[in-house]
Amino acid sequence: MALFDPGPPVDRPASPARRRTTARAGVAFGAAAVLALSAACTGPTSAESEPGPSAAGLAVYYGQKLSFGPCTDFGTTPGEKKQYVAPFECARLKVPLDYRDPKGRTIQVAVLRLRAQGDPGQRIGSLVLNPGGPGGSGMTQATAFSAAYAKSPLLRRFDVVGFDPRGVGSSTPAISCFTDAERDRGEDRTTLLASSGQWSAEDPRRLAERCAKGSGGTGILSAVGTRNVARDLDVLRSALGDEKLTFAGQSYGTRLGAVYAEMFGENVRAMVLDGVTDPTLENPQRRLTQQAGFQQNFEKLAASCAASRDCPLGADPARATAVFQKLVQPLIDEPVPAGKGRTLNFNQATGGVTAGLYYPEVWPTIIKGLTQLKRGDGSQILKVGDVFGGRDPSGVWTNFLEANLAVNCNDEVRRTPEEEARLRADIARTSPFVATGRNVDGVTRDACESWPGEPSLGIPYAQDVEGLPATLIISVTGDPATPYAAGKVLADEIGGTVLTVEGARHTVAQEGVNPCVNAAFTAYLIDLKVPAQGQRCRL
Repeated sequence: MALFDPGPPVDRPASPARRRTTARAGVAFGAAAVLALSAACTGPTSAESEPGPSAAGLAVYYGQKLSFGPCTDFGTTPGEKKQYVAPFECARLKVPLDYRDPKGRTIQVAVLRLRAQGDPGQRIGSLVLNPGGPGGSGMTQATAFSAAYAKSPLLRRFDVVGFDPRGVGSSTPAISCFTDAERDRGEDRTTLLASSGQWSAEDPRRLAERCAKGSGGTGILSAVGTRNVARDLDVLRSALGDEKLTFAGQSYGTRLGAVYAEMFGENVRAMVLDGVTDPTLENPQRRLTQQAGFQQNFEKLAASCAASRDCPLGADPARATAVFQKLVQPLIDEPVPAGKGRTLNFNQATGGVTAGLYYPEVWPTIIKGLTQLKRGDGSQILKVGDVFGGRDPSGVWTNFLEANLAVNCNDEVRRTPEEEARLRADIARTSPFVATGRNVDGVTRDACESWPGEPSLGIPYAQDVEGLPATLIISVTGDPATPYAAGKVLADEIGGTVLTVEGARHTVAQEGVNPCVNAAFTAYLIDLKVPAQGQRCRL
């Protein structure tokens, strides 16, 4: 998944890779050029700073052996606990909170494994998965992947491994900012750039304080960015007993994979990156390209809906955005009932519809929800947003959205109120279906404004990485969240081969939904055979 993440442009820091990488100037695209910012970060200075894996004191982490057993103590919701049962087994990986201080505080990364189902002599190693987000549970992804590929040779040749990155899910400590009741009431406004509501200068500070209180202190808040997760991933590789890493990451997982390739490229056996986050785009440009994709899919949804006589967006797709705005903008002041004592507000409505735009198979559900909304019932749209945001049917939320905020606050430099207002205004023009219809000047703040520590990812990242084995990059032509062109950009930087998939969904390989993609994915992971140049699949 790819959520809206805060953070303005930064310069790429000196690479911690043990190979040569060359920084390259960032690229400005389209309307994002007006968002040129002056702030810059010359290198990581938070708890995510150097060193690399050879630093003194890290041997104890690289030398640990995971003790797998029943997953009884894992899972943060009733639904997860039902998934984490035999034949899956779980363990905890110990890593330093701060890699600059390996003898200091330690944290635990939760790991789930399904052992290879075939002849032990044919086992290749571990296939480590990341589902995206950031903030998605790799443990849950491993269970879903194992079901999707139940009859695939991948499950005979690899141990399937998923991990909850530091701060996420069953890893400890985990990021926690809001109660389930607050989430249910829609009181969190941190994940939607087009969200309504006013922010005072104190709101970002209060947000950081409550996240620190719920998560075990400011130290964890400033240590959950992608570069530290890449370091944890390399420790996990070693603890699994793999000399080389075999990795499949989707959406945000492509950022993690690219950063790992930059930092630990000599440790890569194979890498599949599906639904690429462009490593050269600064945050405002990336957000605008993403919002343009969502607007495009909204218009496609409207066109498909218009074929029906009772389409809630009307018979003219050209007017669908205006019809939608008329439907949802009143929710800013007057939320509608959504069942079981809950209501649907503007942020939840636009967020639920946006979540549905990731996958065409969800569009009929969104259309049904909009029909209900016209009658004053917000329950269907709220449910879509709930599922996307990690709410269990029991009413317990995962920490997906909170971890998403925390990782992104660590990865990218923060915006001033003026920069935030410009960005939100540009988003309203680029993606008018989410526009509030209200002036954003003086009422917007970057949720990360008071986050502890300094951002550490660096934009651009993973530039001119040399020496990697052949990698497989999968890009969907109509992907709304991670535009198709980003796959070619990353392929040029790390030497990957792009498999083009014609369709309109976000990511495809790990879901196992397309035979053509499944075949290429499997052949690459097992035999390291990349598709022919120019090969295409169709959804």
